[in-house]
Amino acid sequence: MATKENMDKRLGLIGKNIAYSFSRKYFSEKFERENIVGYHYENFDLSQADLIPELLSNTAIVGCNVTIPYKETIIPFLSDLSPEARAIGAVNTVVFDQSHRAIGHNTDCYGFERALSEAFDFEPKKALILGTGGAAKAIKYVMDQKGILHTTVSRNPSNQQIAYHQLDAQTLDEHLLIINCTPLGTYPNITDCPDIPYHFLTARHGLFDLIYNPSETLFLQKGKNQGAQISNGLKMLEYQAEKAWELWQEV
Repeated sequence: MATKENMDKRLGLIGKNIAYSFSRKYFSEKFERENIVGYHYENFDLSQADLIPELLSNTAIVGCNVTIPYKETIIPFLSDLSPEARAIGAVNTVVFDQSHRAIGHNTDCYGFERALSEAFDFEPKKALILGTGGAAKAIKYVMDQKGILHTTVSRNPSNQQIAYHQLDAQTLDEHLLIINCTPLGTYPNITDCPDIPYHFLTARHGLFDLIYNPSETLFLQKGKNQGAQISNGLKMLEYQAEKAWELWQEV
């Protein structure tokens, strides 16, 4: 017998080891809170990328979010990309058109830009971006759109990137916004944090962590101890989720 859940339109999160899923909890609560019927949100926990095409071909699925480690590797399996996703080179939302063609979008950039505008009481001119993954690409896109100069910090720096050991007092004095795009500090590994010289931080700095669990990572704690303003990634996630919902409703 068909259950209500498999009769509903299916939405879900594509990722790996995603039992923690922000998205499933967020959308399930949204549907209940706003009395939205006819939808069911689930986790599509895939052990490898070559399982993505079969999932995307399922016509019962009407929309997907995408998280680590598939924000970039999903792209070859999609029919097209939005201008933002193409420019960023990473996808966190999939919209199916009337022919069930999978179109990749990036709502991380929208979520981050809106959350950043609310986070701090100053307008940064330069930023340090910690990490190089799909989320970092969306952050760099926003920095470019806002005219904020930025430098990427990586454990294995390539051209125009710097290594963590190169961070010094002058670098931190020039870059008042620092954004953690790495997974360091995510629950349950809450004693991890990016290896930056926190003692050079001041009340002039703003630290933004894309992590939302825990709500105050060690990265943020160390910044707060130096008087810096801090913000976690929860608002960014909420805003990008609402933008994804809006895109799904437009089809």
